[in-house]
Amino acid sequence: MTWGVESLTVRYGDTTALADVSLDIAAEGITAVVGGDGAGKTTLARVMVGLAPVNSGRIRRPERIGFQPESSGVWRDLTVLENLHLVAGAYRLGEGETRQRIEELLDVTALGDARDRLGGHLSGGMRQKLGVAMALLPRPELLVLDEPTTGLDPVSRLELWAFIATAASRGTAVLLTTGYLDEAARAATILALDSGRALAAGSREEVVAAMPGRVFESRTRVGEHSWRRGRAWRVWSPDGTPPEGAQDVEPDLADAVMAAALSGERPA
Repeated sequence: MTWGVESLTVRYGDTTALADVSLDIAAEGITAVVGGDGAGKTTLARVMVGLAPVNSGRIRRPERIGFQPESSGVWRDLTVLENLHLVAGAYRLGEGETRQRIEELLDVTALGDARDRLGGHLSGGMRQKLGVAMALLPRPELLVLDEPTTGLDPVSRLELWAFIATAASRGTAVLLTTGYLDEAARAATILALDSGRALAAGSREEVVAAMPGRVFESRTRVGEHSWRRGRAWRVWSPDGTPPEGAQDVEPDLADAVMAAALSGERPA
């Protein structure tokens, strides 16, 4: 079954948070929504779990959804076990199922030794893993994670991604929002948002193939459509004409998203 949204528009007063956005969320895979602050990522996540009203569009979602908000969702004054038991009670899971699921999740997250530690005393990575475990506890058909790796160190990010990928491989549809393009590149499906509008959508290969114009590399900044990449500069050419002194380069996801954003800024 495929979940998602069709022609979704969400407004808050005079502000349009999402404008005619469509997205399919396939089972057994990770769908990443990427964008900067104010792009509409959190609004889309909240719409998928029924926490944000919509002005127009269609939403397809299952009955059982797991959700981790941007704040991790962990109660800091409760222990790891108490957090998990509180979620189990909210979903009215039986005692036997609750005990089994908690032990499974403590094992896969390596939080077993911290079961009696308060949420507020966990490291950032441990707290985020607990938040995902809480969202996975009721065996949801759809798992929605709002920027679960923000602020984590590289090792914690990798550990959390491995945990999420395992859940997806076992049949859970995962919708994940992120501000990191390198993370989005790992997903099966990507939606890039900018100020509530869709810049690009599809697999990484599809997004790159649909990139408008061409991207080149230069040792110095050339023209107005340039951005730093390491010690060099990337240069976008709307009509594909190579800028003077620039060399051909194989574009990646970051190039494709930047080119789509620059293309959208150009007057019609």
